[in-house]
Amino acid sequence: MTTDKLYIQPLTTVSGPQAVEGDAVRLAGGMVYAREFAVIVRREGAVVSREVVTADGIEAALARLPAELGAEAEMQWSNLRMAHPPMQLGDRTVRLDQPQVMGILNVTPDSFSDGGKFMDDPEAMRSHAAAMHEAGAAIIDIGGESTRPGAKAVWEGEEIERVRPAVEQCVAMGAVVSVDTRRPAVMEAALDAGAHIINDVSALRYDPRSLELAASVDAPVILMHAPGTGEDLHADGDYDAVLFDVFDMLREVRDRAVAGGVARERIVLDPGIGFGKAVSDNLALLNGLALFHALGQPLLLGASRKRMIGALSNEAPAHERIGGSLALAQVGMDAGVQLLRVHDVFETVQARNVWRGMRDAALTDFGGLVD
Repeated sequence: MTTDKLYIQPLTTVSGPQAVEGDAVRLAGGMVYAREFAVIVRREGAVVSREVVTADGIEAALARLPAELGAEAEMQWSNLRMAHPPMQLGDRTVRLDQPQVMGILNVTPDSFSDGGKFMDDPEAMRSHAAAMHEAGAAIIDIGGESTRPGAKAVWEGEEIERVRPAVEQCVAMGAVVSVDTRRPAVMEAALDAGAHIINDVSALRYDPRSLELAASVDAPVILMHAPGTGEDLHADGDYDAVLFDVFDMLREVRDRAVAGGVARERIVLDPGIGFGKAVSDNLALLNGLALFHALGQPLLLGASRKRMIGALSNEAPAHERIGGSLALAQVGMDAGVQLLRVHDVFETVQARNVWRGMRDAALTDFGGLVD
């Protein structure tokens, strides 16, 4: 029996609902207002229907769908308008009604962005973490294993030795900390050291014990899309339509986590830019980011200094990709993404603050309206 799949994709945004006489909705409770939506039905990998409507016409469009898609349609439309509550992390609160910046702290010898300088020099690591925290990073994301293509696997004991001191240092300075790992022993050690969030690039699939651990704690869990299931997360990146295929897989890993005991309100989703994806795949995902709000979870975008920026800018090396990283951060903000995982915190926070000021001003700007 053929099962149709539905996608409600926000297509256009406006400065505020008053600009279009109320014909727009607040996307995911943030600072972005969506006006036009594509209601898409896919069957066996192929799009069989697509209707574009404004917010005022969405109910009629959903009513025209096959009856078996009715519940899913109502769920996705509700999800798109869902306001996500703040994350309460110890005595710190991270609001999700505006973009927040997550600073990257790699304590690995082979990081593509910093060459391992923060693993061998504890003072440099502490200074860099403090600078990100002071610059406005809401979260510091600490990783002890490189997940770039071709990187060697790390023994979990060694990963713990790299991660735990960094977590302790960041927690001591008052930072909210996430641990970027796919190994349950590392997750547990980091949480015991004071980390607040689990960030798993394998979406709790690398080790079955990860799901058990995530279900047993109160920490939020970030589930990222990667096509590979073993050591190589970049393997098997073959897509019929990457935007819809990644949406489907993120729904699957979310539902698997919920079935395994992880509270749905603790799940954040990440489309996995650069993981098993060609430049064209990444661009398709970035252009369609707003679709993922239909899953009803907060979203994280990790595109900072990724290889695609070099591919689009004369193969600029990682440390010369700040401009491209800021451009992609703005793409994420314009799509209503709640968390931006970046290397260049000061610059991204500044860009976010200017973007937020523009959004605030737009809501009170009635100069274009007729009395």
